[in-house]
Amino acid sequence: MVIRMFSLVCFDSLGRCLRMAGGDRLAAAAGCCARAVLLALAIGAAGGLAVAAEHTQDSLAAVQQAVADQKAVLVDVRETDEWNEGHLSGARSLPLSVLEKGVKPESLGNLLPKNKIIYLHCLSGGRCIKAAEILKPLGYDVRPLKPGYQALVEAGFPAVVGQ
Repeated sequence: MVIRMFSLVCFDSLGRCLRMAGGDRLAAAAGCCARAVLLALAIGAAGGLAVAAEHTQDSLAAVQQAVADQKAVLVDVRETDEWNEGHLSGARSLPLSVLEKGVKPESLGNLLPKNKIIYLHCLSGGRCIKAAEILKPLGYDVRPLKPGYQALVEAGFPAVVGQ
């Protein structure tokens, strides 16, 4: 929607530029058109107006409460071998490598409810940002956690070790 609105504004500007063309205004029109084209190319090259994901500002206490109240789910985006060494009790495993390869929407729908907050976590907060950038455009309310697995365990999230 934003891209469509932007393109309409660009075409409107381009139309004004072309109407200006003629006589002494030709140079001004060329400059105006060039700026509109450069701006459109820059936005296209950037992949639209996408905004990079950021770590949530939700407190860990709020995260624990939302999970306890079943308003949110924890999703571990670490790899399977890391998960097997230990994971948060009640978390769901969805390795970033699997997301990056592409997961069918119906498969994701079986794992991730769209009507709940999805708190993503990993070892140190980096992979969950990448996972959020994949899941957010699919309509999920994703909130990457900055604290990694060990920090979450130390903060009181119960863990399952060696399973």
